[in-house]
Amino acid sequence: MSFTQEEITTQPSCWLRAADAVEEHGGALPRPGEDVAVVGCGTSWFMAQSYAALRESAGEGRTDAFAASEFPPGRHYDRVVALTRSGTTTEVLDLLARVRGDSVTTAITGDDATPVGQAADHVVALPFADERSVVQTRFATTALALLRTHLGEDLTGAVEDAKQALVEPLDPRAVSAAQFTFLGSGWTCGLAEEAALKMREAAGAWTESYPAMEYRHGPISIAAPGRVVWVFGPVPPGLSRDIAHTGATLVHSPRDPLADLVRAQRLAVAVAEAAGLDPDRPRNLTRSVVLA
Repeated sequence: MSFTQEEITTQPSCWLRAADAVEEHGGALPRPGEDVAVVGCGTSWFMAQSYAALRESAGEGRTDAFAASEFPPGRHYDRVVALTRSGTTTEVLDLLARVRGDSVTTAITGDDATPVGQAADHVVALPFADERSVVQTRFATTALALLRTHLGEDLTGAVEDAKQALVEPLDPRAVSAAQFTFLGSGWTCGLAEEAALKMREAAGAWTESYPAMEYRHGPISIAAPGRVVWVFGPVPPGLSRDIAHTGATLVHSPRDPLADLVRAQRLAVAVAEAAGLDPDRPRNLTRSVVLA
């Protein structure tokens, strides 16, 4: 079993540990009413997008998500939350240094014995969710599980859904598909982006992602037999019919969307292995981006 596969299977237990850690770390996380920016790179940026949408919809305060390199110069937030598995990502460290003293800073990381441990005002360490793999899976979902719990969500159902997502057979049509499009709405747009990234990283697959309602505004033109459209969360009215007319395979689950992301992670590994690729050694990637 690859590191990636092994780490995917541990996610339900990691989410439960994260939920239990909220009481310990709650003081370091955004308070109701704060204006918050959530930043990260790659997978962490997509989890930031999901959390930002959830926090705003919960009425907790304005919440924006940015790639760390694209944080707007001169814009003030009460708190900046940085997601960084490695704690060494250059763009994240540079941003934390730039805003420190102007905004309260919180870092959520897999390893606080790294530069981020000194770069942020508060550090939430999730070492039990850290990973050996290059392709990030459990740290990202565990960080989001922590933040969802802090918003008052009960993730018991999501954990049970994830356990089912780990054992249910993958659709053979998805494993053999030539192209994949992932769609989401609201907070699941970030999950769609992340699922597409997993397919590109692990399997080098032709993969795209869009807000679900935007799919019919052009991207549906690539749908065809032998291709997959995967929807996280509710399927907009009429979209199932439109996808059926293209001959593409629609994949959708009534389970918690974060658990459905686990299924997409498994698909990425399966597609990689079917193509003779090693998901632990993706092309052109390293575990952390440290710029000279």
